[in-house]
Amino acid sequence: MSNLMNTYSRLSVTFVKGEGVWLWDNHGERYLDALAGVAVCGLGHCHPRLTKAICEQAGTLIHTSNLYNIEKQERLADRLIEISGMDNAFFCNSGAEANEAAIKLARLYGHNQGISLPTIVVMERSFHGRTMATLTASGNRKVQAGFEPLLSGFVRVPYNSMEAITQVAANNKDVVAVLVEPFQGEGGVNIPEAHYLQKLRDLCDQNGWLLMLDEVQSGIGRSGEWFAFQHSDIMPDVITLAKGLGGGVPIGACLARSTAAEVFKPGNHASTFGGNPLACAAAIETLNVIADANLLDHVTELGSFMRDRLKRQLADVAGVVHIRGQGLIIGIELSVSCGELVQKALEKKLLINVTSDKVVRLLPALVMQQNEAEQVVDITCLLIKEFLNN
Repeated sequence: MSNLMNTYSRLSVTFVKGEGVWLWDNHGERYLDALAGVAVCGLGHCHPRLTKAICEQAGTLIHTSNLYNIEKQERLADRLIEISGMDNAFFCNSGAEANEAAIKLARLYGHNQGISLPTIVVMERSFHGRTMATLTASGNRKVQAGFEPLLSGFVRVPYNSMEAITQVAANNKDVVAVLVEPFQGEGGVNIPEAHYLQKLRDLCDQNGWLLMLDEVQSGIGRSGEWFAFQHSDIMPDVITLAKGLGGGVPIGACLARSTAAEVFKPGNHASTFGGNPLACAAAIETLNVIADANLLDHVTELGSFMRDRLKRQLADVAGVVHIRGQGLIIGIELSVSCGELVQKALEKKLLINVTSDKVVRLLPALVMQQNEAEQVVDITCLLIKEFLNN
């Protein structure tokens, strides 16, 4: 570890093998994974169909570049457009890069309308990445500290507050877009009120703004739909994706529709590795497995089961503030900081996460079965009760 930059506070465990929702460390100990690489390994570890697709593509062609046509990139774009209702796609390597593409698209959209200082409305407690533009867009002071000066061109409002964003609309004529997570993940698994996205859509339509949805964590089946916005009766102008799209192989995407789909022209944006044959082969097979195994319905049912079981076991436990989520993105908010639960869970051979200081976050693979989910809930509840009673 001495030759690695000190950018992570890593847990003292090294995983060497995975299968389904299980991981094994270098001492042969088995762990139940309720984090899935932070919502990345939607098909679990080493899914046989995904493994086969990656190996076959690696033995055929890994990379050319976007100087040439890439057949699997075109196939992946077709599939994403089919399931999303969008018009076109740009491929990159990560969620931050997908959000960078969306931010650049919005700024160019504004300049094309004669707006010299195009401004994007973003949310408190949001997280969009760690590049300079995306950390500026994020509503998280911890990721911004030390990297000032931040970029201009963003105005921040409370998440789930239409009053605040309506005031912005009345007072700032440079706004060109709204960038928002349908469900905030890093911000504490925050689920908006039922008609929030519809109201944002209406406001954007009234003002000629783009509605840009960061679905990096919530997309690709995690919510129980292909995309979280599909729980609402709306269509966004831009969607950003990554995490679960490649089943563990790095890939990001920025999807656009209607006017937004016509903004970028050759030379406006690019990526050396984005959408190469290997990454696209992984993403295509990931989408195919989700569809063939009917995992969207499974995620809805299993997520409801887990939240109900959590609520029953933690009912009337002092210090449990709220249990919330959608599909297999689940948050358990406590009244006190609870970061130490991550290490305590590791000692119980369970992988979880704590975000926003007080929220236990569960992001299991979409393929997790009920008996495995029962173990996740039971161990998590035991740990929370022990922690709060100390």
